[in-house]
Amino acid sequence: MTPVQSSDTSGKDDYPWWLIALLVIAAALAAVIAANDIFTQVFTVVLKGLGVTVFVTLVGFVLATVLGLGVALMALSEHVVLRQIARFYTEVIRGVPILVLLFYIAFVGAPALVTVANFVAAPLISAGWIEPFVVRDVSLMWRAIMALMIGYSAFIAEVFRAGIQSVDKGQVEAAKALGLSRYQRFRLVVFPQAIRVILPPLGNDFVAMVKDSSLVSVLGVADITQMGKVYASGSFRFFETYSIVAYVYLVLTIGLSLALRAVERRLRRSQVR
Repeated sequence: MTPVQSSDTSGKDDYPWWLIALLVIAAALAAVIAANDIFTQVFTVVLKGLGVTVFVTLVGFVLATVLGLGVALMALSEHVVLRQIARFYTEVIRGVPILVLLFYIAFVGAPALVTVANFVAAPLISAGWIEPFVVRDVSLMWRAIMALMIGYSAFIAEVFRAGIQSVDKGQVEAAKALGLSRYQRFRLVVFPQAIRVILPPLGNDFVAMVKDSSLVSVLGVADITQMGKVYASGSFRFFETYSIVAYVYLVLTIGLSLALRAVERRLRRSQVR
């Protein structure tokens, strides 16, 4: 009896036909947009919000990464108070939907922040050196960025914590034996190894934030979704408008996913070497 040979669908045999199909569909849709005056008009309007979407995503993600790293280091601290604070922050923020957090930061957090700022600067305000802060000084776009920063920092903190804990403790002990300080151990030993574990889920969070940035449209921020919503409500061309909005987001997210996969492959090759 001839043994059945198992086919290997990984590596070079797994040709990315799905990517070819996506590229063909994207090219066909681009041709339709270019040939149809209505689609062209909608695409032009929607594309005006691209800069806001990119800005909100980049700034929000950078701030969330910095805050998430700080929370992760607190969670790994030797002090129990810092660990408890980090765990409390992570569990509470992860339990609140991003949309609810957007409304809370925009209409509760921002006024509270302005109140605290006026209280701290009360001597300068009473002396006439500065004007009192008002809520409208905090733009809706920055309120949305703060909400995305806080919402994603809790998830990113867990990514950093898991990545840092994946480093072999023996290497940390060896670094201690060499007399390296805590900061030097983290910078020279722990972080270069942890980043290989951290980068894939961190990239996924970045792609997810690109999509969740569409939620800022509920605050009237002129991103891609908001521009499409305004155009559709005025022209009643909902099919054309939201088809273009979905197309633009797909191009952004799939392009980012492919770029992140390329970075991951390069990291794996460097790890093998």
